[in-house]
Amino acid sequence: MHAPTVSPPWAYTLQLPHDPRSPGVARSVLRVVLRAHGMTGLADTAELMVSELTTNAYQHSWGSYSLRMCGAGQGRIRLSVWDSNPEIPPPFRDSGEHGSTRGARGPDAYVPAQQTSLTERGRGLALVQMCADSWGGLALPGAPSGQGGKLLWVVCGEKPE
Repeated sequence: MHAPTVSPPWAYTLQLPHDPRSPGVARSVLRVVLRAHGMTGLADTAELMVSELTTNAYQHSWGSYSLRMCGAGQGRIRLSVWDSNPEIPPPFRDSGEHGSTRGARGPDAYVPAQQTSLTERGRGLALVQMCADSWGGLALPGAPSGQGGKLLWVVCGEKPE
């Protein structure tokens, strides 16, 4: 009988230039990280989330932005994107204290009014919220490099069959 293998905590940070190719690079790196940690079952959902979060950062901020990928235990991953724009977008926006928001998927999950329209813009982050196990946003007044901005994060895990 073999003892279970416990891997140490892990995290990767990818600095992305303000370039339209950056979300694609982020998706590719995420797939490599998931494969390396035996989490390929999360690839499609996690890739959708990273695509939407990094595209939002590219479209609504200036300068570089970053993606952090962290093991969250029990087959889960935490994905967070920092960018220079301090405005937290819906559905991540809330009247939370100190500009922070936090939520979890459930019956009260955000559903945008545009969801029934034919427009495609503005629905991506609502889709992220619906796919995530938990999510949140934090306005950062002067961090990480004195530039301020915001941090949006999600946690996702493999769903039981």
